[in-house]
Amino acid sequence: QVQLVESGGGLVQAGDSLKLSCVASGRPFRQLEMGWFRQAPGKEREFVATITWSGSSTIYTDSVKGRFSVSRDNAKNTVYLQMNSLKPEDTAVYYCAARLFTQYNYWGQGTQVTVSS
Repeated sequence: QVQLVESGGGLVQAGDSLKLSCVASGRPFRQLEMGWFRQAPGKEREFVATITWSGSSTIYTDSVKGRFSVSRDNAKNTVYLQMNSLKPEDTAVYYCAARLFTQYNYWGQGTQVTVSS
């Protein structure tokens, strides 16, 4: 089993920045590909970003490209999501997720990000 704990959410104004963190435990962190997802009120959960175990490859959804950056520190078992130039439409609960193969099987409890206009 993998346990994931997110932190770093909060209430900010449009244009501000936030950095989310997610600490993993339960399996060697290098075995895990990590992802970030979000779910806005009344909407389905959507993919935000993913990073390979080495950190050498990242993928982003179009709406956050150029504003968000995903990174990881394998020595600290931690993945980060740096969010810049935040917009009201970025308001959501952000979830950290982990997978060993094709499917994300492990999820954190989520952290709320609210961006006011």
